[in-house]
Amino acid sequence: MRIDVLTLFPEMFEPVLGASILGRAAKAEKVSYHLTNIRDHTTNKHGKVDDRPYGGGPGMVMAAQPIWDAVASVESQDPAPATRILTSPQGQPLTQRLAEQLAEKPRLLIIAGHYEGIDQRVIQKLDPMPISIGDYVLSGGELPAMVLIDAIVRLIPGVLGHEDSAHHDSFSEGADRILEGPQYTRPPVWQGMQVPEILLSGDHAAIEAWRKQQARQITADRRPDLLDNE
Repeated sequence: MRIDVLTLFPEMFEPVLGASILGRAAKAEKVSYHLTNIRDHTTNKHGKVDDRPYGGGPGMVMAAQPIWDAVASVESQDPAPATRILTSPQGQPLTQRLAEQLAEKPRLLIIAGHYEGIDQRVIQKLDPMPISIGDYVLSGGELPAMVLIDAIVRLIPGVLGHEDSAHHDSFSEGADRILEGPQYTRPPVWQGMQVPEILLSGDHAAIEAWRKQQARQITADRRPDLLDNE
């Protein structure tokens, strides 16, 4: 998979994309990351990429031209069709199902907005998929873009250490689209607290049944809405 990110702050991405699972995925050539500074594509002699909003109001709005030219330049670098995405609080919620769908795409082009937003005309022309990571507002689309990339890349086959790791995560099909249950590791006793005996029994069928029961209980306590969707 190729992932292009268009942003005003490419330096924010480099430490994240080069570390942990995301970094290992790139080294294993499961994914390639390409960062483009939108400012490099402005025709404004002062390097401006934003201006005051028509109709008045606070803040600045990102202009259409630099984004349009940046997308055209980036898409010309590779013949693979790009799925265009815009990180935006006005977008559809990022879910595990959506991440699974995007993980099957050959190429993603993510536009990270900033300031008060982006000129609506370039959004209409490019028609990207708007995606939100929650009902709150951040200072820019860079952090949501990183969250989106992490959620997608870990689902690419061969990226995680075990092929079933992502399949049984919370919200995943293997977890019945509900929350995952509790996990334990060594030692068997820590500060007087014992690992549940069932996990030490070696009875895999009983362990699986216990894990499903625990997952449903946690979901009922914390996210009952997920059970309502069953």
